[in-house]
Amino acid sequence: MKTEFSLAQLADPDIQEADKILRKCVHCGFCTATCPTYVLLGDELDSPRGRIYLIKDMLENDRAPTQEVAKHIDRCLSCLACMTTCPSGVNYMHLVDQARVKVEEEYARPLPERFLRGVLAYVLPRPGVFRLGMIAARFAKPFAALLPGPTGATAPTFFDRVRAMLALAPARLPQPGPARGTIFPAEGEKRGRVALLQGCAQQVLSPGINQAAIRMLTRNGIEVVLVADEQCCGSLTHHMGRDDDALARARANTDAWTREAARGGLDAVLVTTSGCGTTIKDYGYMLREDAAYAAKAARVSALAKDVTEYLGSLDIAWPQDKNDLVVAYHSACSLQHGQKITQLPKELLSKSGFVVKDVPESHLCCGSAGTYNILQPGIAKRLRERKVANIASTKPDIISAGNIGCMVQIGSVASTDGTSVPVVHTIELLDWATGGPRPDALTSSMKGARIGNA
Repeated sequence: MKTEFSLAQLADPDIQEADKILRKCVHCGFCTATCPTYVLLGDELDSPRGRIYLIKDMLENDRAPTQEVAKHIDRCLSCLACMTTCPSGVNYMHLVDQARVKVEEEYARPLPERFLRGVLAYVLPRPGVFRLGMIAARFAKPFAALLPGPTGATAPTFFDRVRAMLALAPARLPQPGPARGTIFPAEGEKRGRVALLQGCAQQVLSPGINQAAIRMLTRNGIEVVLVADEQCCGSLTHHMGRDDDALARARANTDAWTREAARGGLDAVLVTTSGCGTTIKDYGYMLREDAAYAAKAARVSALAKDVTEYLGSLDIAWPQDKNDLVVAYHSACSLQHGQKITQLPKELLSKSGFVVKDVPESHLCCGSAGTYNILQPGIAKRLRERKVANIASTKPDIISAGNIGCMVQIGSVASTDGTSVPVVHTIELLDWATGGPRPDALTSSMKGARIGNA
């Protein structure tokens, strides 16, 4: 793609990067076939190629984002399926992230939308505040029926978004997990030492995920540290275009993990929420222009691993007995497209004795995408229905996923459109199969199932 940035514009490192990305695009359109919004809506401007044209025009002419530009950028899930499909290596992720910052800084959103986005950006990265918010939402949920109904308009209203937010609130919250600063010693001979990202929403909605990871890691000789001064990874605000907040969190975490590595050594920074993992692996890029942090952030990005990625490198005594439990593996976009981890989780589940089935159209997003299912509830609902139908076609006993957002979106907690099949994190199944307790999410109908030492 030909670009026409001026020399003055190209002095800006972000514009330089955008220019390199744009020049790689050859207009082939392969991306349209795997873009969820284009598949659903059939609008060229809701495809990666269409959004690239909008971004190019906006950046080249240095014009403020229009309502039309903001609408189509907002509809992008950042699922990154287009990057998996693209034969030219266009880094759409970095381009759309740059566009989001410009939209956030220069586009005047309606006041109710600005308010809601501000609330989400403040509440979600703070587990204590988020827990209080979930308790409040639980009490407010019965009153959602009193809100004005959907207007039928293409753009979601403020009340549509509030209704979607309340629908995601679970009926009950589990007890909090281990405190920050806790160190879990390895059992037997120590084979390694890792930091485990505690996360934001996940530690409120499902702390059992990290507890399963801790059990499995320590059983296999790995010391696990919950770093005391760790923060939210910045993913949620990063994808809302709030760059200052996201970069501040990236710097704080870079410092925290660098100090921990210097104190006791770290083989990896492990992540059980793949959306967070994709962002942390990008810290080196995000802070590339920061002289004080560029090198440190690159080292942290190199340390970051999905928990299945790390387990795949260990010599684990997998169970010899097979079971007949059918697991439909939902491949989270941030894991398969963002981190290019596709086969390993399925291989580990198979080694654990499960019958693993691929989900049709596994490349298409479920519609969670951070805050997307709140800010774009209509599109997210259609994607969830499609995903649930595809999962149902495999007739599974359990659904396995590696991202809390997907788990909430697909599960029945999100709405009546969700599945009644239990949705369990991959690490919880691996832990169960190798001696850990049965995951809480499994239904009473599976009480007869016995695997490993459970």
